Amino acid sequence: MNRLWKGICALTIVGATMGNQIADAAGRITVKGSDTLVILAQRWAETYMKKTPRMKIQVTGGGSGTGIAALINGTTDICNSSRALKNAEITRVQQRWKKVPYETKCAKDGITIYAHKSNPVPSLTLQQLSDIYTGKVSNWKQVGGKDMKITRYSRENNSGTYVFFKEHVMKKQDYHSSCQNMPGTAAIVNAVAKDATGIGYGGAAYAKGIKVVPVKADSKSAACTPTAANVKSGKYPISRYLFMYTRGAPTGVVKKYVDWCLSSEGQKIVSQVGYFPVK
Repeated sequence: MNRLWKGICALTIVGATMGNQIADAAGRITVKGSDTLVILAQRWAETYMKKTPRMKIQVTGGGSGTGIAALINGTTDICNSSRALKNAEITRVQQRWKKVPYETKCAKDGITIYAHKSNPVPSLTLQQLSDIYTGKVSNWKQVGGKDMKITRYSRENNSGTYVFFKEHVMKKQDYHSSCQNMPGTAAIVNAVAKDATGIGYGGAAYAKGIKVVPVKADSKSAACTPTAANVKSGKYPISRYLFMYTRGAPTGVVKKYVDWCLSSEGQKIVSQVGYFPVK
């Protein structure tokens, strides 16, 4: 599997010396965290370094929990996270570094529900998704599909998407013990693409080779998919921001890089990758 798609990938990209220079001084930036964001973070790093001589940006995935731990222990400049920091995590950063974590909303996403292309299920409500992942529903026939078992694919518990889905869809109920926890979103997509009984969830940018299941907020709502318009308006019921965190407000080369990610050029890459701009 190409390491671009591995949630646990570690990619170091050496900046080229061609193109227009953005930052005057050479520098090094370390970015760690969200598997959801790793594809976008890589594309940002590649593009920025082509424009910035002697700049080196190291991008590592592994999950939001990995990035948050690195933010706390001081082994990353930027933490990528697909969920907001919890109060306890904010407190730990403050206690260790005497700085408040600085939050930058860098993109928007619609958590996408993946199914096999042959699955005829027309849509799922948030309640049905909760019932599936808590084990109350175990057969596709119960939610408008074929008479066959449901195989549940999920992220591991260090994933921000795992936490967001549990809190916002499952209302903090526990995942069923039969859930197959996968190391990255790409692994979920690959599994569902080969499994006619499978269901999974993850970032919109990974939705390739599978069926995107439309989602309803409730039984009376219209079903919709995570398009740019639906995510921007909030109509898609599992929309969320994606974040970059630093220890205190970013400064120096890190600030220049974050500002560029939020620029029109950086936000254009957000759309190209398959997420949605914040501006």
